[in-house]
Amino acid sequence: MNGRAIAGDTVATVVRQWRTVHPDLDTGPIEIIGRINRCAALLQQAEDAPLRHAGLTRPEFELLAALRRTGRELTPSELARETFSSGAAVTKRLKQLTGRGLVERRGDSRDRRVAHLRLTDAGRELVDEIVPGQLAYETAVLSGLDPSTQGELGALLGELLGRLEERLGAPRV
Repeated sequence: MNGRAIAGDTVATVVRQWRTVHPDLDTGPIEIIGRINRCAALLQQAEDAPLRHAGLTRPEFELLAALRRTGRELTPSELARETFSSGAAVTKRLKQLTGRGLVERRGDSRDRRVAHLRLTDAGRELVDEIVPGQLAYETAVLSGLDPSTQGELGALLGELLGRLEERLGAPRV
């Protein structure tokens, strides 16, 4: 096991358990992927609380955030690519968000089958209210790591993500 790992983290316990019952098993991938998954689950759990308070699910917020960060109207298929969601899931979420007055649909003048979506003022205000708090939380979480470690971790995760996206065919946005 990596000497830098915290002996008491939950993944270290899992690795010790596997080594006890199956000592010839290479647990290296668990030590990395297991920790990435556990970190993601814990971070998402904490970050979803403000979303629930605002009456949003994470996937709904991701649609709103995609519309906000791109700064332009998007079609449902573009939103699906931006959020790594299926078209059916996007359609369902958009129905909820338009019903709440957070997103507006505009038909295409040349093709009635195409819809253009944008945030309403209320949708923009909601995203702008939520994002700074999430970033402040993430900054606080990472503050235990020095800036060079944060940079190194970001670069390593970026490398891993790039390879996974190439291998698994995920679209690059």
